[in-house]
Formats: sequence, C-alpha cells, structure tokens
Amino acid sequence: MLHNLFYPFDSIVVTPTKPIKMLPLPCSTTTSSFSAFPCTLNIINKFNYNKLIIMAVPPSSSSSSIHYDSLRVLEWDKLSDLVASFATTSLGREALKAQLWSLNRTYEESLRLLGETNAAVEMNKHGSCRLRFGHVDVMLVKAAIRQGRRSMPVNGYEARAVMALLQCAETLQGDLKVAIKEDKDWYSRFMPLTEVIMEFVVNRSLVKMIEQVIDEDGSVKDSASPALKQSRQQVRVLEGKIQQLMENLIRNERSESSILEVNKVDGRWCIKVNSGQKTSFNGLLLSSGSGVGSTIEPLSAVPLNDELQRTRTLVAKAESDVLLALTKKMHPDLDDIEKILKSLVHLDVINARATYGLSFGGSSPNMFLPDFNSPSKSEGNNKEWTLYLPKAYHPLLLQRHKENLQKAKKDVNVSSSAAAVENASPVPVDFLVSRKTRVIVITGPNTGGKTICLKTVGLAAMMAKSGLYVLASESARIPWFDSVFADIGDEQSLSQSLSTFSGHLRQISNIRLQSTNQSLVLLDEACVGAGTNPLEGAALGMSLLESFAQDGSLLTIATTHHGELKTLKYSNEAFENACMEFDEVNLKPTYKVLWGVPGRSNAINIAERLGLPSVVVDTTRKLYGSASAEIDEVITDMEKLKQDYQELLDGSRHHLMRSRELYNSLLDTKRKITEHGINLRYKKMRDVSEAAASARSILHKKVRQLSASAKLQPHNKTGKSSQLSATSSSPITIDKKEPTITDRKAPAVKNINQSSSGIFKDNETL
Repeated sequence: MLHNLFYPFDSIVVTPTKPIKMLPLPCSTTTSSFSAFPCTLNIINKFNYNKLIIMAVPPSSSSSSIHYDSLRVLEWDKLSDLVASFATTSLGREALKAQLWSLNRTYEESLRLLGETNAAVEMNKHGSCRLRFGHVDVMLVKAAIRQGRRSMPVNGYEARAVMALLQCAETLQGDLKVAIKEDKDWYSRFMPLTEVIMEFVVNRSLVKMIEQVIDEDGSVKDSASPALKQSRQQVRVLEGKIQQLMENLIRNERSESSILEVNKVDGRWCIKVNSGQKTSFNGLLLSSGSGVGSTIEPLSAVPLNDELQRTRTLVAKAESDVLLALTKKMHPDLDDIEKILKSLVHLDVINARATYGLSFGGSSPNMFLPDFNSPSKSEGNNKEWTLYLPKAYHPLLLQRHKENLQKAKKDVNVSSSAAAVENASPVPVDFLVSRKTRVIVITGPNTGGKTICLKTVGLAAMMAKSGLYVLASESARIPWFDSVFADIGDEQSLSQSLSTFSGHLRQISNIRLQSTNQSLVLLDEACVGAGTNPLEGAALGMSLLESFAQDGSLLTIATTHHGELKTLKYSNEAFENACMEFDEVNLKPTYKVLWGVPGRSNAINIAERLGLPSVVVDTTRKLYGSASAEIDEVITDMEKLKQDYQELLDGSRHHLMRSRELYNSLLDTKRKITEHGINLRYKKMRDVSEAAASARSILHKKVRQLSASAKLQPHNKTGKSSQLSATSSSPITIDKKEPTITDRKAPAVKNINQSSSGIFKDNETL
C-alpha cells in the first residue's frame, strides 16, 4: 500500500510540529507539507477513495532522538534542503530528502551511493547525455497509473505526461547509445546508470497514439474519432446560430440608456440587462440582484440552448470514449511505465547529488573502514591520516557567500559591491588527523571559528556517508562513521528547560552510551565542563575526553576554554592540540586552524590595545602571574614557528603539485609523439603497399594484353614478334637492370621495391 501513495520510496519521512494521533492525508499531499525532521509512520492498510489514514509516531528510542538532535544542531536539515533543490522533479526532491535522512546505512551502501554520484558526474561532463527531467510532470504520471489500475479513463493532461515520460526515457536511452558508440569505455564509466537506462522499455505505438489523439494543451483532438469530430462541428454550428440570435436581439434593444451584453450561465447563452431596464423580448430570469442587473435567457434561444447542451453531452461522451480507449491501450504497459517513473526519480536523485557537487566545486571523497591493525603508511601518503580534509569549506557558508555574490553582481548601482563580497569569501579549514589521534582539543577566542570547524567536519562526514561530494580542495580521506554525534550550543538545555550544565551533561551522557569505536563525536565549548565550578568542570572534561579516547569513539573533537585540557596531549598520545589563529595586530580572528599548538588567552593584550589604563593592565599581568606570561610567550613563539612551517609546507605542496602536472604533461607529450611516429610509419607502409599493389596490377594487365596480342599474330612474323610470343608463353622475369617489358611503369616498380625493402627494415626495427 505504501507504493500506491508514495512510490518509489521504501519509507516515508515526515515531521509533524507536534505529535499526531490520526491524520487523513490526501493522495496529492507530499512530505513538503511537513517540516524536515523525521518520525516513524505506521501505515494503516486501508483506502478511502483518495485518502489514506496514517499514524505518525515520534521516535521512541533515545538513540534515534540523539542522532536526529545531533544532525539538527549541525544544520543537516538545511543542507538536505539545499541538495534536494537540485532535483528537477517533485518526487526526486522528496526522495532525496528521505535518503539523506536515512541513518541506518552500511559502508557498502555508502560506497554504492558514491559510485552512483561519480557516474552522474562523468555523464554531466560528457555533455551529450544529460539527466534532465523537469519537463516531466511525475505527479500526473502517478495519477495516470492510478487511473489505469482502476480501469478509469485518464485525462488529457495525464496522457501527455505519460507521453513526455516515455519520450524522455527514449531520448535518454538513445543519447547513451550514441555516447557508448563513440567510446566503449563510457559504458563502464557511466555504470551503474547505464544498467538503469538500458532497461527502459518504451512502447512507441502508445506514444504515437497519444500524439494523435491528445493536443499539446491536454484536449482531445477533433481527429480522435468521427463521432467527436461530428459532435464538435455541430456545437460550433449551434453556437454560431445562438450568437447571431443574441446579436439581433441586442441590436433591436440598443438605445442610449440601455447596456446589454451576451453572457453564459451554466453553458447556456443569455443576455445581461441593467437593473430596471425593460426589454421587448420575453425570456427566463436566470439570476438577478440589486445593482448588478438581471440575466435573462430569451425564449427564442431556449430550444437552441437545449440542443446545444445535448450536443455537448455527446461531445463529452465521445471524448470519454477516446480517453477510455487510450487507457485500455496503456493498460498492458502500466508496469513498464511505473518502472520507468521509478527509475527516472532514482536518476533524478543521483543527478541532484552530482549537480550539487559540481556547482560548489566538490570532490569525491575517499571513504574507508578504519583498520588500526594495519601498519602505518609512508610519510606523504594521505593514508597515514585517520581524517584527511584539506581546505574544506562549510557548505552552508559557501552557499550563503555564493548567493550574496550573485546579488552583488546584479546590483548595477554599486560597482564595488561584488568585489567586496568576493574578497569576503569563507575561509577553508585543514583537518589532517593522524592515525594515532583519537581526541582533538581546539582552543581559541570566542567567535574565532571553533564551532564552524566542528560543523564543517560533521557535515563532511555525513556528506561522504550519504554519497555527496565533499567541498574540499582535493579528494578527502574520510573514515566511514557509523554515527555522528554532536552537542553544540544551548539547544538541548533550552528545549528541555534544564540548566545549561544539566542539559548538556545529560546529552553527553547519552552520546557516551550510544557511541562506538566507529563514531564521530563533536563537543562544543559550552558542553565540556561548562556551567559549573571551573576546577570541577575541567576535571570532568578531562575524564570525559579520556573516556572517549579509550573506547568511546573513533574520533572526538572538542572545543574548550579550560587550559587544563591542553595538557592531555603531553600525557596521552591519543590527544592532539589545535587552536584558532588570532591576528593581534588587527585584533580579529583569521579563522585558520593551527595544529599542534595550544591556544592562549588574548584578553590582556586585547585590553591593552583597546586603551585600558596601563596601571590596570600591569596589575592584571601581575595577578595572572609571570609563569603564565612565560607560557604565553612560548606559545607565541610556537605559533610563529607553526605559521612559518605552514607557509613553507604550502609552498612545497604547490611546487610539488606543479611538478606533478609538468611531469604528467611531459609523459602525455612523449606518448603522443610515440603514437604519432608509429602512425606515420604504418601510414608509410600502407601507402607503399598500396602503390606496389597498384603497380603489380598494372604490370600484370600489360602482360596479359601483350600475351593476347601475340597469340593473334601469324607465326611467320618477324623475329621480334616471335621473341614476344616466346616471352609471353614463358614465365616473365623482371631484371632490375634490363626489364623484360619496356614500359614507363617499370622504374616505378623498381622504386617501390626499394622503398618496400626500407619499410620492412623499419618494421623489423619496430
């Protein structure tokens, strides 16, 4: 029953804003009527004509709730809506949203989704085979299939939608065949999309019949049947007669004060008369009102109107007969039509994922199952990383920047606005986590970008798992996480009306219970030891992170202000420090991540630069302690060294990448030169062989001619003729110095033989 309403989905994902007990849902309703947060549906196997009774049950398990809460704080719902907007059909958009919110996905399923996306990207790059289905009204096709199953006639719009679907499938299949014919490798490069497309079964006779009987506007053509053509012709004749009658009546009644106009009421021709106006003709009062006049059907028009109504009934009957015949013609193909519809929606979902990745410059992630038993890889290979995410962008920030840039370019009044917006592009972050690291502690100032970093990693992990391209500068290496847990900000505490500390502690406790050694855990600064005594909070945060490092997750990333958490790296090799860079000259964050460097407090320096009295600043430094100041100086030096190292590393990467490009270019040029040389040699051999064959053919032809003429000569001819006759009857030998047959082609044969000898030597060399 589920497929009768929402095929081609295997499940329905809707979100009521409040718990729903019983909900009557019309067949035309889609999941867009609800918000994006999922819940479970119990389907009652009962139809009431066009209504299906369903029951929405919120997730009962705390595990599902934690998963959905985590994705919500990561703004996965917004990203899902963005990706779904790239689908060209309504069913494709809803199917993609449901797919992105499907959490019970295995590693193999994720690889399959990525393979589909890669194939769609290749197909889009090829250009000749485009996956575009926006002109197909899938809802009308669904309605046509439903009508056909019930043996009820489809309407013209539904029939045209079916025709558009079949034509789209046929065009797509034809384009794919042409692409494969040009290059056989495309069949494997387009896999698994090729299997889906090549399975389309299109009934051309059905398409032709729909074209013959249904017009572009969805109306039945006059030529669909003789009865329909005759009835419509009769309707036009009757309407002409009635119109002429009405014009004559109005002409007779026309005066300066009278305003009469022809009107129609329920398909019957009548005349609208002003209030209080008298007419010379008798008629039936159909309607009247104060200040709006009266509508009168003249008695002389009643017989014509009656006949017109009967004729229109005949027209409707003839149209219904045509549509019923069309439905019967369609009935044997309903299974194929439904299969094509499901396949096109499936292709639309895949193409939406690919189009999103291409539009935002994403790259296909290298997803893997972590294996800590395997030995470490060599330096420089990204397989040494648990997480390799270079120059990664937050997808929603990049989308917002793209929208702002488009708006600025449209603003012709402000020429510099586009350049200003382009310069304010989001800052990418680098996440290169080594295999031995299990917990990352990120420190830095408020509004420095720590939370954005957490969300960027969390969204990248979910995107890779869902078959989406990751918005990174190069192919990212991302482990397959069974779950992504996040506790960011005050979302949980506010929703449960609990204190900040209690709310986050409960959420973290649930995360710790549900997480496994294949999970990704993201903890914001507000949730690690926040809302309580700083010393107790720091101790709690340290023990909590050590618990995650031991067996609580594959990777935990936490942001904090507690300085004590920075020291965990020096006692546990599973920990790594990172901080958000801060520009002390301009007093603003740079939003860049510095790895291996613990963050430091900038409050005193910022206060001094902002003009706080020097007495207060000096007293603050004394209270803060000289030891802490020395530590800050050491950290400053480390940050400077880290920046210098990063600049050198970026430069070396650039030169290495450029060297690889040049090396690949040289290899490609060498290959082309080699292929060109081989092609020239084969061409020369082929030309010489053809010339030699032509010369031999001419030579044999001349010999046959001479032999034939010699036989016709009398035996008592001159010695020269006898010699020619004797020569023709014996095997002919060609001497290089003195050719037996004197012919202008003989030198050519000699040259050809010499050239052939040289070519054969070249061939032996090859």
